[in-house]
Amino acid sequence: MGCRYMKMVKSVMQWGKIFLPLSSIRYFPPQFTLRNPLIEGVTDAFEAGHEVVVIVFKIRNRQDLMEQTEAHLQSKLIKNLKRLFQTVVGQEVNSKEVITLHDYFGEGINLLLKVDHDRHSISNIDIMIKKITEKIEQDFIKLYPSQYPIIEAGYMFVEKHTYSIHDSIVAAHRHAIGMAEKRKQSEINEMVLAINKIINQKAITLLAQPIIDVSTNEIRAWELLSRGPKGTVLESPLQLFSVARQTGRLYELEMIVLEKMLQQVKASRCRQDVFVNCTPISLGNIRFPSDIKSLLQKYRGISPKQITFEVTEQDSIEGLKNFAYNIKVLRLMGFKIAVDDTGAGYSSLSTISEIMPDIIKIDRSLIENIDKNSVKESMLKGLLLVAKEAGSLVVAEGIENKEEALVLTRNNVDLAQGNFYARPAMFFEEIAT
Repeated sequence: MGCRYMKMVKSVMQWGKIFLPLSSIRYFPPQFTLRNPLIEGVTDAFEAGHEVVVIVFKIRNRQDLMEQTEAHLQSKLIKNLKRLFQTVVGQEVNSKEVITLHDYFGEGINLLLKVDHDRHSISNIDIMIKKITEKIEQDFIKLYPSQYPIIEAGYMFVEKHTYSIHDSIVAAHRHAIGMAEKRKQSEINEMVLAINKIINQKAITLLAQPIIDVSTNEIRAWELLSRGPKGTVLESPLQLFSVARQTGRLYELEMIVLEKMLQQVKASRCRQDVFVNCTPISLGNIRFPSDIKSLLQKYRGISPKQITFEVTEQDSIEGLKNFAYNIKVLRLMGFKIAVDDTGAGYSSLSTISEIMPDIIKIDRSLIENIDKNSVKESMLKGLLLVAKEAGSLVVAEGIENKEEALVLTRNNVDLAQGNFYARPAMFFEEIAT
């Protein structure tokens, strides 16, 4: 125990502190007991309705870099590497989302972020991590042309439903390190076993939230929302899909969701439209058209015209070779395509112009307090014009009160969805009958 302690002390002393230039980002130095400010930051995020993700960046060849550097320059190398992290994170991450950036226990650079189901996707995290690591590697080579840092990254969400926030942070940190080090499945963490069990048992629950016709207040469609096993770490869709993606089982998980959707549509004899999220990665899988055709044959009587695939605008479609082709095939089969989270993602209006969706779903960040913000209403009007040019219907998401709903009415928005109309319900078959 004493040797391990001294090793940790030496590692921490070597890395030292990371000071961010952003005054709004709090830095907590490495230590052996989590300080209250860090726990308070995570607690505050939970109370505000956010999730918290721990991202670990490990320099796999750190020792090699040190050995290649003269002894009197090693301290400067470490300072430059840390400075690159603080600069790049400041450039790539919204400071309001950062809880802390530090070298926790000397095991790599750790970034704790607040994330929101409605404003983030797993692709966001992956893209952000990729940008940070690539930028750091590129800038480091400019400083040290003969050296190249190999950065590995992993992430895990902090479990909310536990008696100890401290233990949850430590566990998430440990899991993230496992992901970063790409250990064998049996060694990563119990999350891998959990996701395997969920997929093998098809242990997915679907909630349903109605989509309302703004002019008549009638239900026009339903959006199905995925959840993992109730009361478990993977109940949260962010955690569920992040683990599936990092362990290479995302496509299998999404196909289970689609099968569950068809099961419930058939069991309920629902004749209204049904919306279901699907990542561009899965939609771009070469197997997707044939697999969805097989599911339709298994659950005969369901028309593809009844199903709308929601493509999250925050998810990048760049570089997905089969995505555009698959979208065309799905449309020929009769499926409709929606672009989700419009106004919140990185891809902006380019996704709409490329997909030309049947439906544009406006992100709740634009709708929130729109009755008190004339700029937001002007942005809404602009998106309505875009939708008209594209021939798309518009769904406004996240309606929480009557005042927001009235803004939609006076702007002739087609459809709306949110807790003001109805909260997601546990049993889709009970709602749809």
